[in-house]
Amino acid sequence: MRAEGRSVWLEADVSAADAGCPACESRSVRVHSRYQRVLADPAIGGRPTLLRIRVRRFFCDNTVCERRAFAEQVPELTTPYARRTPLLRGVLEKIALALGGRPGARMTRLLAVEVSRTTMLRLARALPVPEPGTIAVVGVDDFAFRKGNTYGTVIVDMHTGRPVDLLPDRHADTFADWLRAHPGAQVICRDRASGYAEGARLGAPDAIQVADRFHLLQNLTQAVDRVVRAHRACLKDRPEADAVAQPRPSTEGEPGRRAEVTRQRHAEIHALHTTGIGTTAISRALNLDGKTIRRYLRAATADELLTETVPRPRDLDEHTAYLVSRWEQGCTNAVRLTTELRERGYRGSARTVRRLLQTWRDGTIKPTAVTAVAPKPREVTGWIIRPAGDRTEDEQCAHSLTRILERCDSLRTVDRLVSDFAGMLRQRQGQHLDTWIAQAKESGVAQLAGFAAGLVKDYDAVRNGLTLPYSSGAVEGNVCRLKAIKRQMYGRANFDLLRLRVVLAE
Repeated sequence: MRAEGRSVWLEADVSAADAGCPACESRSVRVHSRYQRVLADPAIGGRPTLLRIRVRRFFCDNTVCERRAFAEQVPELTTPYARRTPLLRGVLEKIALALGGRPGARMTRLLAVEVSRTTMLRLARALPVPEPGTIAVVGVDDFAFRKGNTYGTVIVDMHTGRPVDLLPDRHADTFADWLRAHPGAQVICRDRASGYAEGARLGAPDAIQVADRFHLLQNLTQAVDRVVRAHRACLKDRPEADAVAQPRPSTEGEPGRRAEVTRQRHAEIHALHTTGIGTTAISRALNLDGKTIRRYLRAATADELLTETVPRPRDLDEHTAYLVSRWEQGCTNAVRLTTELRERGYRGSARTVRRLLQTWRDGTIKPTAVTAVAPKPREVTGWIIRPAGDRTEDEQCAHSLTRILERCDSLRTVDRLVSDFAGMLRQRQGQHLDTWIAQAKESGVAQLAGFAAGLVKDYDAVRNGLTLPYSSGAVEGNVCRLKAIKRQMYGRANFDLLRLRVVLAE
């Protein structure tokens, strides 16, 4: 052992009396020649370590062997043509899988075994992807290569919680081919996507499909949010003379060109989608944006799209009560009032304040104190979805929601149905699903009726999800981890490297 510059050199000779031929495995003692190999090893004391080993070449005495001579290999120290020991190569492979190219190369500088970024990527790509074997419980979900454009699929072993493979798309045929190549799946945990449902049916027809409870609650939340937005007028406190429960008017026979076009377009889009035509092809055929097509497909009926237009809340709304009190005190100067509102956190324009005061001056609108600011639809959706026991922790939330439900029959019906479904979901009481679907269809709320119709289309998986203990939580966690790895790569690496890093990284 000696030091040369920054490096530490270790010199050694091979003491074995013979060596085995790599082609025929026969042993030989006849030495052909000797030469030196230099191998890099993990650093010692923060200094690069090099091994200088004197190895021999042997004659192969087996007359039927195709090789006449061969070089001896030291177990766990040398491999053919390698410039690094297996120990150092294993360390670099783990760094490459965990960090990638450039970050991994920067890490090797700190470990005194500096290699280039291309070498790190080459080491990672040389690793084989292990065969997953038989997986009894399979979890599947999609992830975005480019959100809204291209997607892939991650497959997870639900017993271990580890990803076992990545697929380059989320088509049903691709997933079905993977299931056929890896038979033995007994349970398939998935979201509500029809592609995975069809792929599971084709690739593993005997497997039980389980719809994830998180996605069921997410779909219900989206339906509730559409109902709340359709009844936005019921969220705001009004004078007692006007505070009459106003259920959403029926849109059956609603006059006007907009209602007619909406119903016709909804029928066309759903007819094309039923025949198997994709979203992109439908948008091109009807000359509509892809987001519009998806919005129509999410709506089970055209009535869900014919919502009442309600003005958006303004920044000034939460300060109206203060303006009324100052107006009654005799302060009518718009500039002075705007300055006072700025101190209270108002970020709107002075023109908005001036216009409101002008309507009070000319008598167009009478100044009316507003005791509470109307909650946002998203807040009300969260109140309804939240378990009843958690609402009481926030007294203001419970009081506001109670007043809203007293004003609106539709929201009161939604609150009851959501509470029943959430209890069925949390306590896994799938035997009550048929009753809940019937109540939702008879509720008169189009959005919940559409949600119930979607449950019927995926009935078996939904009932299994509400009954069996399986869940896609491990899949969602791996999707988040995959996103972090993908962003580390800045979109510059190919699918093969992403697959290796996701499947093999610790």
